[in-house]
Amino acid sequence: MTAPTPADKFTFGLWTVGWQGVDPFGAAIRPAIDPLESTRKLAELGAYGVTFHDDDLVPFGSNDADRTKIIESFKAVLAETGLKVPMATTNLFSHPVFKDGGFTSNDRSIRRYALRKVMRNMDLAAELGAETYVFWGGREGTEYESAKDVRVALDRFKEGFDLLCQYSIDKKYNLKFALEPKPNEPRGDILLPTVGHALAFINELEHSEMVGLNPEVGHEQMANLNFVHAIAQALWHGKLFHIDLNGQNGPKFDQDLVFGHGNLLNAFYLVDLLETAGYDGPRHFDYKPSRTENFDGVWDSAAANMRTYLLLKERAAAFRADPEVQAAMETAGHAEIATPTLAAGEGYAELLADRSAFEDFDPDAAARRGFGFVRLNQLALEHLMGAR
Repeated sequence: MTAPTPADKFTFGLWTVGWQGVDPFGAAIRPAIDPLESTRKLAELGAYGVTFHDDDLVPFGSNDADRTKIIESFKAVLAETGLKVPMATTNLFSHPVFKDGGFTSNDRSIRRYALRKVMRNMDLAAELGAETYVFWGGREGTEYESAKDVRVALDRFKEGFDLLCQYSIDKKYNLKFALEPKPNEPRGDILLPTVGHALAFINELEHSEMVGLNPEVGHEQMANLNFVHAIAQALWHGKLFHIDLNGQNGPKFDQDLVFGHGNLLNAFYLVDLLETAGYDGPRHFDYKPSRTENFDGVWDSAAANMRTYLLLKERAAAFRADPEVQAAMETAGHAEIATPTLAAGEGYAELLADRSAFEDFDPDAAARRGFGFVRLNQLALEHLMGAR
């Protein structure tokens, strides 16, 4: 296995390695780290780029002079290290003003403020060459059904995205927008909780072609859903604009573990899908270094994300190349599903006229077929474990 290089397109959010270990039951266990130091260290580890919320880079409430100074210093370090900024996003969840959301707050003035905050950071994202702008609506939701009419909240959500898309068009920014679904936490119920909900919402937007998805491993698994299936459907719709990789152990709180440090077999199939389906975007790690770690552990965990991905990529390629796997796939009919059910030019009239499709079809004989899916999965497991 080779060491990570920028060609692998591994990216990290400044908020990931910069997380101080704060949780609802404990204060910070690590001091704050300068984003410039994080950027340099990630470059040393072989990363391709860094991403950020506006407040990760420029502390909330900074005056214009300080903001300009911070941005210029960041740009200098990007030039020094060669790291890219493929994606940026906006923090609409930390400050108390957003306790009822940004785009869907019941307070109109807060909604207007949120839109301006996003537009300001879109200007910076475009200046830094970002191509994707992510929206995670962590506070867009409720704890109580009486709090708001969700139908109207979705109107406000749509209104916000329509405005921002038009702003990007008029400013000639090369930005695509990516929704990041999550079912709950920090709100009791978050709007657009899953990939499916987000896809349906996108269809209602004025510029739906500009808006896609940024699914996260842990978020979809919090809803007890299969992340590989979610990514496959996002790809099918042409809507996988970005992806957040981490680890999660089932439907519980959002763990943000190192990639693969959760459902490892699902992570294996995810890497196999990404590497064979033509996805060419960043492999972005949105994880949190454990509260148990000092700064050595922070950088060890950052490196572990990349190493795990590369190991899984290697194992997945070996799995695909194995003659036994190929034979098992043939038994399973893995390629057979790609054959259209209807022949070229065939419609329902021809199907109704085909006696072999129904009248002469022997369902009992067909039911005796074994697909061998268990053997195929076992072969994947053995490749994953290094036993083959």
